[in-house]
Amino acid sequence: MLIVGDDWAEEHHDTEIVSEEGRRLAGRRLPEGLDGVTRLHALIASATPARWAELPAPQAAGLVRIGIETGRGPWVASLVAAGYEAFAINPWSTAR
Repeated sequence: MLIVGDDWAEEHHDTEIVSEEGRRLAGRRLPEGLDGVTRLHALIASATPARWAELPAPQAAGLVRIGIETGRGPWVASLVAAGYEAFAINPWSTAR
């Protein structure tokens, strides 16, 4: 499993990808919009284990969990359409 954290701001997203063991695999600041979400999908693909190449695409996508500050909007819709599991996480609850 890959775990992606997405700190969403109005103009950019700060993302981190970690393995299920908690090892940091990648992190980037990505712009809001189509370019940013395209780069996020490429970043996730670059972090996937090589053995996932043998899995059907929907099964591999189902192994990606994304925590993001909102549960709606085009960015989230593209994550869900790709087959990732996206979870809206209130930033105030993690700050406490």
